[in-house]
Amino acid sequence: MYFFLSNLSFADICFTSTTVPKMLMNIQMQNKAISYEECITQMYFFVLFGGLDNFLLIVMAYDRFVAICHPLHYMVIMNPRFCGLLLLASWVLSLLGSLLNGLMGLRLSFCTELEIYPFFCEFNQVVQLACSDTFLNDLVMYLAIGLLGGISLSGIIMSYMKMVSSVLKIASAGGKYKVFSTCGSHFSVVSLFYGTALGVYLSLAAIKNSRATGVASVMYTVAKPMLNPFIYSLRNKDIKQALRKLFS
Repeated sequence: MYFFLSNLSFADICFTSTTVPKMLMNIQMQNKAISYEECITQMYFFVLFGGLDNFLLIVMAYDRFVAICHPLHYMVIMNPRFCGLLLLASWVLSLLGSLLNGLMGLRLSFCTELEIYPFFCEFNQVVQLACSDTFLNDLVMYLAIGLLGGISLSGIIMSYMKMVSSVLKIASAGGKYKVFSTCGSHFSVVSLFYGTALGVYLSLAAIKNSRATGVASVMYTVAKPMLNPFIYSLRNKDIKQALRKLFS
């Protein structure tokens, strides 16, 4: 669990680093301009680390599933070699996805003096502002959403359904509480990440210059990575005891 958490923390740091420094510089310099090259680069790394976040959440859901539904085989199934392979697969799939998005962005042509509503170059907003035909880009974008979002989220939901089914078979109330507390932090992060991200790319993708799109973008690019350390660390007894000592 901590192996995957450390990698999720690294992905979150890189994820926010693709957008927040530029946003802070824009606020400080009072200049919101971004060049074409910077925009394409920002989109590439944004998709890379966003995809890595997505795959790590799936892997962590599987890790919790094995721990709860197959506890006696956990150390055999989730051995260091298999965990390393899962991490490698997450990186490879994220790199391929970001490369595809980058190449699709390069084929677009743009007019001058464009204004992107969110505070960074979000792929669906950039596609909407292109002067050339965007049918292929839209097709690839929604296929990626279906594969990365739909299938991934379905897999996570199915694993949680199996976990809940296993928990209900536990006789003791203490055992049920322990299992639900173990999964609660991961479920909170999954809900926050997928709820806001899918909101941007599905229900709000067709609305241009929408304030709601900007708010949702801030939620899953800034708020979610910022809340992750608090959500996970507050499940740790040592950190709870340290906080009690600090405030007392």
